[in-house]
Amino acid sequence: MNNRRVVVTGYGVISCVGNNVPDFWDALINGRCGIGKITRFDASEYRTQIAGEVKDFDFSGYMNPKDAKRLDLFCQYAIAASDEAMATAGLPKDLRGSEIDPNRVGVIVSSGIGGLATMSDQDRVLLERGPGRISPFLIPMMIGDIASGNISMRYGAGGPNMGLVTACSTGTHSIGESFWAIKRDDADIMICGGTEATIVPLGVAGFCALKALSTRNDDPQHASRPFDLNRDGFVMSEGAGVMILEEYEHAKKRGATILAELVGYGATGDAHHITAPHPEGEGMARALQVALRHAGLNPEDIDYINAHGTSTELNDKFETMALKSVLKEHAGKVSVSSTKGATGHGLGAAGGLESIVCVKTIETGIIAPTINYETPDPACDLDVTPNKAKERNVKVAVNQNLGFGGHNGVLIFRKFE
Repeated sequence: MNNRRVVVTGYGVISCVGNNVPDFWDALINGRCGIGKITRFDASEYRTQIAGEVKDFDFSGYMNPKDAKRLDLFCQYAIAASDEAMATAGLPKDLRGSEIDPNRVGVIVSSGIGGLATMSDQDRVLLERGPGRISPFLIPMMIGDIASGNISMRYGAGGPNMGLVTACSTGTHSIGESFWAIKRDDADIMICGGTEATIVPLGVAGFCALKALSTRNDDPQHASRPFDLNRDGFVMSEGAGVMILEEYEHAKKRGATILAELVGYGATGDAHHITAPHPEGEGMARALQVALRHAGLNPEDIDYINAHGTSTELNDKFETMALKSVLKEHAGKVSVSSTKGATGHGLGAAGGLESIVCVKTIETGIIAPTINYETPDPACDLDVTPNKAKERNVKVAVNQNLGFGGHNGVLIFRKFE
């Protein structure tokens, strides 16, 4: 089983800084921020009035109006990102009747929250017009697994199909479990990643109530500032990051371009608190150790880490502690960055988007910066690649995310050789 190598052959993005991978990557390496005032609704009475909204998204490039009306925005984003990923991988839009066995192609594209906009809208209908006016599409539009279901039907993918929910580590765990599906020979190709669309009144109000969000409403471009001493909370964002994983011999046989190899995955639980990370980052440290063990790598082999780096006081401090506990004297030699300074926090989409950052870093030898880093925090004393991209030959890149509930996920990508 473990002799089956897993490679990355495609990727796709919808984000607040670009609606395809080239635009997304260009924005990140040039330090452009996608955060601004909320435009979807009147947020003037909210504690936080800023977010990373997707801009200029046109569903008509992917589906007709009838189909779009039956899909929550998180599902529309997932389909759009999947189309780009399939095209990048050189895979047909319809696997049925192609040279690819559709029953060996699976899908795990998940959402941390699901169709919150649909649920909110239909709750309003229930209260104002009664139960007889509820849409029959409420449930299939709302449930978090439905992105995978729709993607499967779109391409005819009949392999493993599911949605995972681990809050803000959802995208990472979806890619990690897809990795194992290929390793254990349940699939040759997995379409995987994360998607989210929760910038709606209820979603923003909920995170405001937790006092987890930045309140820099007058300066949205500088609100998300991972590892900075004056960080004051994360900024909600949205979008989708989808990756094509493929068994190496299968990819080689069809002449696919191999972008990177996925060599390790670690998943652990803090068993500590529903929203706060474990003090000292113990669970995250164990997840990194598990991923290194599966990859057959040592801490000193790591060149780059895309940190969870949410711009909250506790996460950034405890994540630093976790990395230092595993990397030890190598901690100061690893390049670290959090691209959430530019994108905000994509919640369930974050792991998908940030895994693509790792692959692009390996491809290009460019490390995207942590923007808005102005005042160093002694508790976050890593090389966080402040404000400007830098060049580095990266052979091993790590993406790590954690989520409410104590979920920790780590992926290790390696330059394919």
